[in-house]
Amino acid sequence: MTAPPPDGYLGTAGRITSGPAPELVEAGYALEIGDAPLLHRGLTLADLAHLVELTDCGVLRPDEAAPLCAALLDLLDTPAAEFPYDPVYGDAYNSRERELERALGPAAGRLHLGRTRREAGRIAFRLALRDKLLGLHADVAAFAAAVADQAAGHAATLWADTTYLQPAQPSTFGHYLGGFAEQAIRHLDRIETAYGRADASPAGAGGAGGTRLPMDRDRLARRLGFGSVGPHTRDAMWSADALADAVTAAAQAVATLSQLASDLEIFASPAFGYLTLDASMCRASVLMPQKRNPYALPVLRGGAGTLIGRLTGLLATGLTPSARTDNWLYAYGEVAGAIDLAGRLVRLGTAVVAGLTVHTDVLAEQGAQHFTAAADLAEELAQRFRLDYRTAYRVVGRAVAATLADGGTELTVPAVRAAAEDITGTALPVTADLLTAATEPVSAVAARDVPGGASPRRVQEHAQRVQRRAAAARRWNAARRVHIAEAEAQLTAAAKEIACAG
Repeated sequence: MTAPPPDGYLGTAGRITSGPAPELVEAGYALEIGDAPLLHRGLTLADLAHLVELTDCGVLRPDEAAPLCAALLDLLDTPAAEFPYDPVYGDAYNSRERELERALGPAAGRLHLGRTRREAGRIAFRLALRDKLLGLHADVAAFAAAVADQAAGHAATLWADTTYLQPAQPSTFGHYLGGFAEQAIRHLDRIETAYGRADASPAGAGGAGGTRLPMDRDRLARRLGFGSVGPHTRDAMWSADALADAVTAAAQAVATLSQLASDLEIFASPAFGYLTLDASMCRASVLMPQKRNPYALPVLRGGAGTLIGRLTGLLATGLTPSARTDNWLYAYGEVAGAIDLAGRLVRLGTAVVAGLTVHTDVLAEQGAQHFTAAADLAEELAQRFRLDYRTAYRVVGRAVAATLADGGTELTVPAVRAAAEDITGTALPVTADLLTAATEPVSAVAARDVPGGASPRRVQEHAQRVQRRAAAARRWNAARRVHIAEAEAQLTAAAKEIACAG
């Protein structure tokens, strides 16, 4: 199955005696070359930083590095689509090497002094991953702010909070929404942590054990805008757990959206009628003209499942001996694609939340029904008449059951007194004022005034906290983008100086 090696095919002067089999190109090389648009600019920046460092540490003279610097500076402004990437040469780096050899001849070989192509690829991917995490971080901050806005707007909107879809206790719809905003804050923390791991420089790692050349890894890291240096060269080159951290953060962000979408689909159904999605988030049925399908919601739920699958695949490919290509061959595209998908889904979720119309009258009506203040009444009985809570619970439970058996929908003083006598043997002196004070839903909600609670004041307080965190996230994000841009400007300036000096 030998094939003539293409011109300049790496290794034909040594032990590679054939060109690649077409099956290898189709299944392996084409996969790698598919990552070229993702890595294109980062590979050039990695090459420039390497050349500048080789010059600064005295390994190369400026006149030796100058032609390469000039060629790479031209390449930096060349779109990936205009570069002749060819899968027959293997990964993107090999195609670049071939083109530089065509343009510069043997001088292009100086670029590989003290460094493997994998190092350049790892640098390029971390640069790309960093950028994508910043994009997702900005999207999650916007989602948190949008949910906080809605929560603040519905801080006093009465509703019956539910567990198992059963009416539970009086609450506010703003408090319900605030729980998703709080999750979003944790997602910001996770993304920032994942960014920190991606922001560790592998430059100067060599193949695994470092380079014998007198290169300054700290200086290399600064030139590439990294926040830190990978403290162990083999780990920096081959460990893929940081990639799993990034996809985990992305998957968890979308899992929150999936949970919210599942709720909203129920709440938007005619059986509930709690809210309406904006028409731009809905799609019509081809057959049934009356339908208004909340199409955005299954998009969110399906996307969450897809991301969990991608994370599982990434973890599975990592189950290899160390320093193997298996856990990297598929990783570049899979990780980048996962974070891109998460960003699209988070932006969709933000639009869904911002466009919600909440039917406050329906929520308030439900909040005042179904004995949602039963626990409040039990607590009041326990305190007022010095009962243990379980006994008070049984009294109220008996009263609710008797009321329903008689076709009633609200507790009455006679029902509670009769239940108390059945359970305790004593007719508790329950009054209408006590019953009303303990079961009136607006008062019940206002009493839930602990930090983070459902009272309107606390909901507003929490919404403001979320907004402050979202604003801090925007500042954090902007500072990193500025740092990256400044480092790139300094790197290209240093490369231009070398190119001009040569």
